[in-house]
Amino acid sequence: MKYIDIPTTQNELLPFYLAAEEYVAKYVEEDECFFMWQVDPTVIFGRNQLIENEVNLEFCKSHGIRTFRRKSGGGCVYADRSNIMFSYINSSDSVQFTFDRYIRMVAFLLQKLGLDAHASNRNDVLIGNRKVSGNAFYHIPGRNIVHGTMLYDTNMENMVGSITPSNEKLVSKGVESVRQHITLLKDYLTIGIEEFKQFIRDNLCDSTLLLTEKDVQKIREIEQEYYTPEFIYGNNPRYTIKNKVRIDGCGHFEISIEVKNNVIKKINLMGDYFLCGDLDKGLLQRLTNVEYSREAIEKALEGVNTEEYILHLTKDALIDMIITKTL
Repeated sequence: MKYIDIPTTQNELLPFYLAAEEYVAKYVEEDECFFMWQVDPTVIFGRNQLIENEVNLEFCKSHGIRTFRRKSGGGCVYADRSNIMFSYINSSDSVQFTFDRYIRMVAFLLQKLGLDAHASNRNDVLIGNRKVSGNAFYHIPGRNIVHGTMLYDTNMENMVGSITPSNEKLVSKGVESVRQHITLLKDYLTIGIEEFKQFIRDNLCDSTLLLTEKDVQKIREIEQEYYTPEFIYGNNPRYTIKNKVRIDGCGHFEISIEVKNNVIKKINLMGDYFLCGDLDKGLLQRLTNVEYSREAIEKALEGVNTEEYILHLTKDALIDMIITKTL
């Protein structure tokens, strides 16, 4: 198997490596290829997932966690520089055979390190009964691309908070729960992450193919698709967020928000509050076609006194009502 060495010295964003997989699959004439990579904190969601259902976008923005879609199916994954991403490309029309073989191959490598590793029934590699690697795949004509995580270590709070409510107590409970289902290689190995990577490379690959700067330029051209709204949001349907709250001294509220591609398309506010001004044209219209995020909503409401529209309603209370969502 060829190890693909990519000549770049900078910390690339995740789409660069997804594009590298595509490039290798389409243009590198080797039956089997493999490479490893790491990224700054990032959430990767599956090809057919609704972003807002899977990713806590507010938590990600406030904690500097990037979010990207991949072309393979499966669920949401968190990655950072403490864990390693594996990419495997081969020539075959049998996707399931390739996938099963790859997972068994990864489990065998961990067994060589003395770990009780084995493949799960679906897409994971386990140590004992806890997950250490999750994987996904997709197929292009004649070629398969398999990629996955390898949890050497990770920031558990980021992992849980990026895909669950960011309430501190919920995150804390989530970490405890997730920690019962996943495990980290650092808890079993005496070697560091770089030594572990070298072990994988030495035991999986028998030679190296160094890509050229021209190859890297073509990878960067493929990479651009991953940043387009059409790719990120293309499969997202319009959906409705509803929330009911009671604000002391203000009243009961029921808010309904239609969102498409993470943009507010329509917003309606019902309740027994006291109206002081033209709510639809004066206030809610400002929020139409605004990104569904606290930062964007705060910017849209700059200079607005919400109490001129609803008696005793503060701007912060209105924003909390919009962002604290129930689908």
